[in-house]
Amino acid sequence: MATIRDVAREAGVSIATVSRVFNDSSLVSEATVRNVREVASRLNYWPNGVARSLITSRTHALGVLLPDMYGEFFSDVIRGLDNAARQHGFHLLVSSSHADSEALADALRSMSGRVDGMVVMAPDVDAPEAVRGFSVHCPVVLLNPGGEVDECDTIAIANAEGASEMVRHLLGLGHTRIAFVRGPQKNLDSEQRLQGYRAALREAGIALSPDLELQGDFTEPSGYEAAIELARRKDRPTAVFVANDHMAVGVLSGLLDSGISVPNDMAVTGFDDIAMARYMSPPLTTVRVNTSLLGERAVELLLRARRSANPDVKQHEVLPTSLAVRTSCGSRPRRGEDALRWRRNRTIPATID
Repeated sequence: MATIRDVAREAGVSIATVSRVFNDSSLVSEATVRNVREVASRLNYWPNGVARSLITSRTHALGVLLPDMYGEFFSDVIRGLDNAARQHGFHLLVSSSHADSEALADALRSMSGRVDGMVVMAPDVDAPEAVRGFSVHCPVVLLNPGGEVDECDTIAIANAEGASEMVRHLLGLGHTRIAFVRGPQKNLDSEQRLQGYRAALREAGIALSPDLELQGDFTEPSGYEAAIELARRKDRPTAVFVANDHMAVGVLSGLLDSGISVPNDMAVTGFDDIAMARYMSPPLTTVRVNTSLLGERAVELLLRARRSANPDVKQHEVLPTSLAVRTSCGSRPRRGEDALRWRRNRTIPATID
């Protein structure tokens, strides 16, 4: 295996210069950097990462802690994180924490000293408290924390706004009895989407009905069970808004097995716009979230925090949502001037797929 001395000798520079090149020092000219890296590549030289981190106090790695690894939502978030990290010369260490805030704190401690910053999505309402102590020692960006957390940069999805807009869309189609399948209890995304659902109904002067709010857990089986429950009722709703697309897939399957036609007997809508949504039968109307951008912006915020001259000043961003209107809600695709006029009149832009 080639050593740093071999690279220095072949490149015609000092060992210190080779070290500066691989530590991203600004004291080395671009021509020298290109020469040293070309020689290192040819000799198959790899710098000792542990030694570099001891000298520079940088690991060139970012930690990512997510509540789950399953499903298109999380894979898209990771894709955005990875794309942005690699552009800046960082790699990801990815882990998950399914349990309570104490388990989250343990996961954070396990990455301490191994990463230059952390991106954490912890949707439990108690999670921000567990992160606060860790953020004193390492920059942290929280994804969807349910509000601003003074000690961390945050980036969130406009959950309540997107949910309200979807309910207003269903109301505009003539539905007044609209069910909602919520996500796990104490989950911040689920609670915000429930708040948006309720706010839109109140705005329309429609009384809230607890029997129209069904419990789910963001999985397909829980959506299927909710659909079976709705199908058994004599006074069924004419529309159901589901708190994420995975549950909406289960709802569509449950209604089909119950002999209920979508959208003729019941309209169905979801949230997230996962890739399979447009390929369902019928294609699923949903609230579109740019999950890849969520990951990219989290990395940008994290690296900004590392470079900031005033790290105590935190940034809090909210990504807007839009409607992806397809046939599962009973809307017909609009074309031409009618489509443009319809979009202009909406508070959140809609996409007709």
